[in-house]
Amino acid sequence: MRIGHLILFLFSCIILFFGCKKKEENNSKTPSPPAADTIFFKGVDLSFQPELTDWQTTFYDENGNPVDVIPYYAGKGANLVRLRLWHSPSSGYCDLEHTLNMAQKVKQQGMDLLLSIQFSDSWSDPGHQQKPLAWEGLSLNVLKDSVGDYTKRVVSAFRDKNILPAIIQIGNETNAGFLWNEGRVGGSYDSNWPQYVELVERAASAIREVDTEQMVKIMMHFAGYQGADWYYNNLKQNGVDYDIMGISFYSIWHGKNLDNLKSNLISLGTSYNKYVLLTETSYPWTLAWNDWTNNPWGEEGQLIPGYPATPEGQLSYLLKIKEMMKDLGGHGIGFCYWAPDWVAFKGPEATTGSTWENATLFDFDNKALPANNAFED
Repeated sequence: MRIGHLILFLFSCIILFFGCKKKEENNSKTPSPPAADTIFFKGVDLSFQPELTDWQTTFYDENGNPVDVIPYYAGKGANLVRLRLWHSPSSGYCDLEHTLNMAQKVKQQGMDLLLSIQFSDSWSDPGHQQKPLAWEGLSLNVLKDSVGDYTKRVVSAFRDKNILPAIIQIGNETNAGFLWNEGRVGGSYDSNWPQYVELVERAASAIREVDTEQMVKIMMHFAGYQGADWYYNNLKQNGVDYDIMGISFYSIWHGKNLDNLKSNLISLGTSYNKYVLLTETSYPWTLAWNDWTNNPWGEEGQLIPGYPATPEGQLSYLLKIKEMMKDLGGHGIGFCYWAPDWVAFKGPEATTGSTWENATLFDFDNKALPANNAFED
């Protein structure tokens, strides 16, 4: 072998060694369990606020006084607001402009942000992960570039306004991946894991590139706990760079046993040495409704035993959730209540209003319910 070839061979071996070493480092890059003084997040998802405001919806505190929702929650003890971001929504809501405006209001109240970048134009969940219309028909390589460029633009917009989120989640309830079908995983699409990982890594790299001071924690979000070990183990095996496990839990879809939820969350946090945030949860305060849009909760059999669909039962549920998340062996860092403000804002005769008005934290007169006291220390 010639000297030049020998040098080239040795150089290639060095590159290969450090490349493998880097992959191992990424694979083991996990935060230590939170210290005793680590912030505990008590959050609310207020993504509907811009639309509710445009409909001139008035909310009231426990004493019947009109309140602005964001400062109301800051005053109750909430310290985190979750906002969803859609790419090019047809309604205009949840776009970058609305989300930035909301984020500024949140920061002015001294609360942290959880930004849910959903990489879609509309709702995304385990059964719906439609890519943005602007990205339809792109090759995988161009799609990866689009994910990276878009994420960088979004995070840069928050950084430039000095309102970087504390947490950014890559996709929403990505049990089966996102950006279907290129980023779809599970079942007959399980061979797509390398593609899904590449798309996620483009987003994660863009976040890290903009967030030079490492202020942002990256979250990967799974709905429910059944199947979560499979999902997070695949992330681990592929060396995906993230910090927080985000879990959704609703009794109508994910079971009615809070002890099972707790044991599974402890197992996940311990197995992968990650923070755990209950990113979405809600519970009904009544089984009645206030418009003609169907609600998920409507029957006694959908409830958790011991937690009736009453204002007091809703409060007990949320207090139990808070207690549980503080007792996950050092891995639990909080909870976030989904859509506490999504009241029947279009009126009782509306057929396209809210599907959530009996699980909000405001009653049918938009008056604050007792469960809001769960955010207090």
